[in-house]
Amino acid sequence: MRQGQASPRYQRGFTLIEQIVAGLIVAMLACMAAPALGALLSRSRLQAAQLDLISALNHARALAATTGRRTMLCPSRDGLQCADEVHWEGGWLIGHYRTSQTDQIDGKPLLTGPGHPTLTILSTSGRRRVRFQNDGSAVGSNVTFTLCVRGRTGGTLSVVVSDAGRIKSPKTKPDQASRCTNGD
Repeated sequence: MRQGQASPRYQRGFTLIEQIVAGLIVAMLACMAAPALGALLSRSRLQAAQLDLISALNHARALAATTGRRTMLCPSRDGLQCADEVHWEGGWLIGHYRTSQTDQIDGKPLLTGPGHPTLTILSTSGRRRVRFQNDGSAVGSNVTFTLCVRGRTGGTLSVVVSDAGRIKSPKTKPDQASRCTNGD
């Protein structure tokens, strides 16, 4: 036998049985990790939606202050006009408005927000619009947005806009989480 060649008894490699066992171990580990990865993905989507909403609120407030015109943020299903509901997961619009009695923005929307169809995003009952004055303050009472993954009780997030126009993300109260999870 030549030097450098392995004899047939000592060839390197894996047998079919070893490959099957390794494949089964990988499959079992993947099955164990899938629920945790699903929860991580849901949490990531929820946080992205919260950041989108906070960004839209900050943009609307800054737009009102810099242009000197009243600016409104409202829920929208079609990206063209405001919807008369407390559900915001279909997206939202930002635009100027003339009077506090109007339920629609003047003209075309200045900005449209993305929809988040796998989530529930609810505003405070009775608060279907967020209106910012030209000084950056918000008209009306505080409005709370509650964000959750449909059917899951854990991991609910909140966004609050005060009368002064300040935007914060406090811990969600249990009654808000329950309302969001139920889609009320």
